[in-house]
Parts: sequence; C-alpha cells; structure tokens
Amino acid sequence: MEKNVMRSMEMVSRERMEVAQQLSIWGEACDDDVSDVTDKLGVLIYEIGELEDQFVDRYDQYRVTIKSIRNIEASVQPSRDRKQKITDQIAQLKYKEPNSPKIVVLEQELVRAEAESLVAEAQLSNITREKLKAAFTYQFDALREHCEKLAIIAGYGKHLLELIDDTPVTPGETRDAYDGYEASKAIIQDCENALTNWVTANAAVKPKLSTRARTLSQRRHQRREGEGVDLASQDQPLKDRESGLWVPAEQHQAGGYGEEEEEEEPEAAGSVTGAANGETRGREEERTLAA
Repeated sequence: MEKNVMRSMEMVSRERMEVAQQLSIWGEACDDDVSDVTDKLGVLIYEIGELEDQFVDRYDQYRVTIKSIRNIEASVQPSRDRKQKITDQIAQLKYKEPNSPKIVVLEQELVRAEAESLVAEAQLSNITREKLKAAFTYQFDALREHCEKLAIIAGYGKHLLELIDDTPVTPGETRDAYDGYEASKAIIQDCENALTNWVTANAAVKPKLSTRARTLSQRRHQRREGEGVDLASQDQPLKDRESGLWVPAEQHQAGGYGEEEEEEEPEAAGSVTGAANGETRGREEERTLAA
C-alpha cells in the first residue's frame, strides 16, 4: 500500500511539472501581461512539482522505518509459533495420556520457550515504540515543511496575479502597455529566497493545545515519570551530628556494641563443649551395651 501511495505521488509530481511547461507555452501567444505572468506562474508550479518529488523521498524514509517494525515482528514470530506448538502438544497429551512422562519434558521446554519469548517480546515492544515515533516524526516534519512551502508559493503566486490588468475594456479599446517584467522577476526571486531560508522555527502554523488537552498530556507525562521508585528520602544523611543518627567510631564500644559481640563467644564455646560431651556420652553408652 505504501508503495502505491509513493507511485501516485511520483506521478503527480511529474505531471505537475508537465502542466507548468504547458502553461508557459500556452501563454506565449497571449498579450504581454498574460504571457509574462503565465511564464512566471509556470516557474512556481514547476517548483511545486519539485517539492512533491522531494516529499516522495522523505515519505520513503518514513516507509522504510515503518517496514523495519514488520521485519522485527517476523523475527519474533518463530518464537511465538514454538511456544504455541508446545502448548498445543501439552494440551493434547493431557487429554489423551494424562500420565505420560512427556508432559513433564514438554512443560520444561515450554518454560524455556516462554523465557525466550519474553525477551523477544520485550525487544519488539521497545523497538516498535521507538521506530513508530521516528517514522511519523519523519512524515509529519516532511508534511509540515511541504505544506509551509506550498503556502509560500501560493502567496507569491497571488502577488503575480496582481500584475494582470483585468479591467474590462470596450470593443476597440486598447490596454496600457505592460510594464511588470521587473516586478514579476522580483516576486520570483523573493519566493525563491523565502523557500531557501525557510526553517521549522519560522513556521507560520504552530499547533496550540487546548487547556484540557495540555492538562491531560502533562498529567500523563508526570504519571509516567512517577512510576519509578523514589529513593531520595530513603537513606538519611549520616554526616549530620545533630540528627542523632551519626555515632563516632570510638563511641561504638561505649554504647555496648562490642560487649554484645564478646558475650556471644562463650555461648559458642559452650555449644562446642556440649557437643563434645554428647559425643563422649554416646560412646560410653555404646561400650556399656556392648559389655
């Protein structure tokens, strides 16, 4: 479908250039003012055809980026098919042979397949969002530039039309001699300069969100940023002596930290001694029974 759209735009571009040439040829046989203005209008219309040809190139960049998503989806499909196949086999065995040992083997394979699928699906999800935004950024930027430049050409084209004297004349009356050659050249030059110097920052049309749309968009953005875990207040600073949480190293034993560790050592020794005594009593009982 995208290729058909591109072919259509390419045809429009070519035919518009031909129309521009035919307009100039037709105007040669007309009066001076009509001849000059139609010649200059042909220049502007030919420029529109060239802009459309440039837009086709930009559109192809969008199309290739969108196509990359499809290629990634195709690479993920075998993983999906494998997982579905194992799932179907398990369901079939549970129905026909509920006690079959193959079920356990297949379930283990399914776990591995699901793990592989999770990785592939996560990559697909990330790349899909990245490529989708990039692709339509290409297209919308190209559309914006194309339409802004078309508006520029249309504006200067209307200035050219003002050079034609359309005052009605009576039969036998002659019009004043045409003296707009320099003016038409200047208009064309101004149009070319405006097209060359156009940048996005100087765009005439700027989208403006309503208060409601702006509020909802900001709320969505803030909620997305707040999904992470805030650890800023989790750890208190230890360098603040006045907070009461910071204790110098030399005061640790005075606070009883060292005594608690030393009291554990006799217990550990006693437990070892008790274990040794238990082994001795066990051997004595064995000798008594043997006697």
